[in-house]
Amino acid sequence: MQPSRPTDQKNWFGVMAQKTAKLAGSSGAFIAICAITLAWLISGPIFHWSDTWQLVINTVTNIVSMLMVFLIQNTQNRESVAQQLKLDELLRAVRGAQNTFINIEDLTEQELRPIKEQYAALAESARLKSEFAPLSDPSSPE
Repeated sequence: MQPSRPTDQKNWFGVMAQKTAKLAGSSGAFIAICAITLAWLISGPIFHWSDTWQLVINTVTNIVSMLMVFLIQNTQNRESVAQQLKLDELLRAVRGAQNTFINIEDLTEQELRPIKEQYAALAESARLKSEFAPLSDPSSPE
């Protein structure tokens, strides 16, 4: 069953952020920003390297950077949720997997710590039982 998709009108920011992230990550966007920067540099002598000339590029880059931080964060949040849902589905579907790990990302650090310690102990026990020994540090004296 496919989840219902919210209308574009209700989710305008998400849709805009997704499209902008794709566009900003394209080679065309990189070439365009290189061309804009080159045009700004070439215009330096025309504007006598003035403070206003410098202020233009500083203002534009600060505004674009600030907006991109929010767009990138939105994209990462959406991708993180999608990845967690995929992992949750794998946990649910795999026989023998601990279903208690579904939605584990919602636990606090204090709740995660004992689980991490338990798995660290399991890993250490497995390493001790294994014939595989980790490579020694070549800089340590023997």
